Amino acid sequence: MSDSPDEKMPKTESQTGNQDLTISASDEMEAALREATEAVEASEPEESCGAAEVDAPSSTDKMTIELLSKELENLKNLHEEKIEGEGEQKDQHLRLQAEFDNFRRRSLKEKQESFKFGHENLVKDLLSTVDNLERAVEHGAQSAGEEVRGILDGVELVLREILGALAKHAVTEIAADGQIFDPAFHEALGQIPNGEVPANTVLQVLQKGYLIHDRMLRPARVIVAREPTAEEAGQAEANE
Repeated sequence: MSDSPDEKMPKTESQTGNQDLTISASDEMEAALREATEAVEASEPEESCGAAEVDAPSSTDKMTIELLSKELENLKNLHEEKIEGEGEQKDQHLRLQAEFDNFRRRSLKEKQESFKFGHENLVKDLLSTVDNLERAVEHGAQSAGEEVRGILDGVELVLREILGALAKHAVTEIAADGQIFDPAFHEALGQIPNGEVPANTVLQVLQKGYLIHDRMLRPARVIVAREPTAEEAGQAEANE
C-alpha cells in the first residue's frame, strides 16, 4: 500500500519536542487507532488475492484514521488556543501589576511631599510677620530708652519663639551676607562699586531668604558689589 497508517498518525510528544503544545489522546481514541492499524496490517498479506478484495477494508481504515486525525487536530488547535489565551491573561495581569506599583509609588511620594511641604503656604504668610518683628527689634535697639526696654525684650522673645517653631518644621534662613551672589538663592536689587571685596559679593541684605527642606520659600534680596570704574576709584581715594 502506498499510504501507511503511520504517515497519517499525529505526532506524539517525543516527536514534537514541545511539551507545552502536546495533546494526549483519550484511551478510546488510542484503541481505535490501534485497531485500525492492526486491520490495515492484517489486510496487507491478502493483496495477492486481488485488488477488489483489498479496496473495501483499506478505504474504511483510511477513513477511520482520517477522522481520528482530524479530531486530534481539532483538540490540538483547541489546546493551542487555550495556551494563547492564558498567555494573554498573564500579560494583562503583569500590566495591571505594573500599573498598581506605579500608583502605589506615586501615592507614597505625594504623601511624603504633603508631609514635608503641606505647611508651606502658612510659613510664607508668617515670614512677613518675622520681618516686621526683626525690624522692630533693630529699630528699638537703636533708639529705645530705658522705659521701653522691657517691651523690646518681649518682642525679641516672641521673635525667637517664632523662629524656633519654624526651625522645627525644617525652615532655614539662606546665608547671604558676605557670600558670593548665587542666583539660585539670591535676588540682586542693586549694585554698589567696591574695590575691597570681589565682584558680586553680597554687601547688604535687604530681605532675608528662607528654605523649607530643599525647596525655596523666597530668595534673599540683596545688594552686591561690582568693580569700580577708574573715576569712582579716584574719587574714593580722594575721599580717604
